[in-house]
Amino acid sequence: MFFSLLVGGFFMIAWIIAAEIAFWIVILFGLVARYILKKPKLSFFLFSLTLGIDSLLILLTAIDLKAGTPASISHGIAAIYIGVSIAYGKTMISWADEQFQRWFLKTGDKKVRLTGSAKGKHEIKMLIRHVVAFLIGTGLLSIMALYIGSKSDTSSLFQVMKVWGIVLTIDAIISISYVIFPSQK
Repeated sequence: MFFSLLVGGFFMIAWIIAAEIAFWIVILFGLVARYILKKPKLSFFLFSLTLGIDSLLILLTAIDLKAGTPASISHGIAAIYIGVSIAYGKTMISWADEQFQRWFLKTGDKKVRLTGSAKGKHEIKMLIRHVVAFLIGTGLLSIMALYIGSKSDTSSLFQVMKVWGIVLTIDAIISISYVIFPSQK
């Protein structure tokens, strides 16, 4: 009964937002531990908490669906969040690390803008991450649909897959265009 008060519709979106905020707070604390406190083990521990945040969101999504909440776009967004978090997590932490060094420690190199084949190669790497996120996310959406079974309408989960597939296709076209037509500037 208690969990049913914490999940469903609005609360599912609130949990996704809370997961995103928690992700960045944990990353910030991890960077402070690494660079200010000089505690690399604490930093590693804090960074690894991001997996716990993802796990908690998966658990809350499963509890929500088990409680009988009809599958909705918010459940699909949770799957997208988890897929993106896993596929891009290391990249996001590296980006945050660079920004932290630049803003707070006044160190690090100024980011060089990629052009030509280097830009194309980077875009293809990011596209591969997007494909991995898509596979994880749609895998979770499929598991949700199987988990619910015929008890509820799962069409919203499949709608999320369709829209994400369109976004992935557009991303692929743009990414491949950087390889076919490398930028010069």
